[in-house]
Amino acid sequence: MRNINALQTEFFSSIEQVNSIEQLEKVRVFYLGKKGVIKDLFAEMKLIQDSERVTYSQQLNAFKQYIESTLQATECALKKKETDRRIKEEWVDLSLPGTTNQRGALHPLTQIERNCLDVLYMLGFKFVDGPEVETPFHNFDALNIPEHHPARDMQDTFWLDNQLLLRSHTSTVQIRVLENEKELPIKIASPGRVYRNEAVDATHLACFHQFEGLWVDEGVKFSHLKGMLEFIIKNIFGNDWDYRFKPKFYPYTEPSIGVDIRSKTKDAKWITVVGAGMVHPNVFKFTGHDPEKISGFAFGLGVSRMVTMAHKVENMKSLYEGDLRVHQNLARKKYI
Repeated sequence: MRNINALQTEFFSSIEQVNSIEQLEKVRVFYLGKKGVIKDLFAEMKLIQDSERVTYSQQLNAFKQYIESTLQATECALKKKETDRRIKEEWVDLSLPGTTNQRGALHPLTQIERNCLDVLYMLGFKFVDGPEVETPFHNFDALNIPEHHPARDMQDTFWLDNQLLLRSHTSTVQIRVLENEKELPIKIASPGRVYRNEAVDATHLACFHQFEGLWVDEGVKFSHLKGMLEFIIKNIFGNDWDYRFKPKFYPYTEPSIGVDIRSKTKDAKWITVVGAGMVHPNVFKFTGHDPEKISGFAFGLGVSRMVTMAHKVENMKSLYEGDLRVHQNLARKKYI
């Protein structure tokens, strides 16, 4: 018992010297830990005579409770002291102008996609989305690309289980709309990711973005297509770019054309950004329409390539790598 009284005096002296939670934790472990003083004292009870053991046990339990309550009170006092210090040192005048984080910005691909949509909205088009996992019928057969057609090699994609595949162009949305929509006119725009199993270089990727447009009605002519493409190019890129039309071949359009653009700066190169043409009669037949009664045209914009040209990005791959240095450099930067 005399030993408990001495320990109580030592404990009180230790608590008076504590100035932090870390120091308090050391005191707690010393007295209440698995190898602490209280544990040892309880282990020594077997050495005490039976007549004194009950009194000793009461004294020891009281000492233990005193330690626990003192530690708790000291911890609360230390935390309050720390809070008061932080309030004094870190006080902020909320009436002063605050600081804000750097504003985010749209990805360059999203920016141009939305600008393309805004232009087509002016012409009465509506946005339509479609799945990226497709069937061979929607990706090839219904677009007049049978199994023996060489275009299947040019648009080789990634095949999945159950004869499914990753779409190689956004023209699959065109097929799905023509299958389900019978009321004219049909005017839809559909941007999205597409996939092709090809070598990656500065201007080609295995995953990239396209933008599909379709206009079907009675009496739609090739001159309507040409005029609309001129309108789109001028409104998206402005007057600092030249453009030209050239003949192309696509299995799902006939006749077919491509649109090249280049900057008006010296030594600029022509790059194809649009492929288009009048919807092939077979496409109408595959989707339940009469090509003798209706006509239409489809066009596809190479969004990824448009971004690299507009922002003078040397390697298209950098748009997909998530490098913040690239995106911060292009953020809110005008491209026309």
